[in-house]
Amino acid sequence: MTIKILGSGCKKCKLLESHAREAMEELAIEGTVEKVTDVNTIADYGVFQTPAIVVDGNVLASGKVLSTKKIIKLLS
Repeated sequence: MTIKILGSGCKKCKLLESHAREAMEELAIEGTVEKVTDVNTIADYGVFQTPAIVVDGNVLASGKVLSTKKIIKLLS
């Protein structure tokens, strides 16, 4: 599984990344969490509000910081 956190690297982006890592750990999912800061790449996903979370190429949410619990629910 590949999870990408789209954003500028701001506090909210870092928090979303932390929650994604916690969710993967809690579910014992193997994979990677990548940060994407390039504006053009972010736009290619159709995301115009960050932070956003992308799982295996699918945008799950944008413009908000999902809780660890919410990410677990989406990944289950």
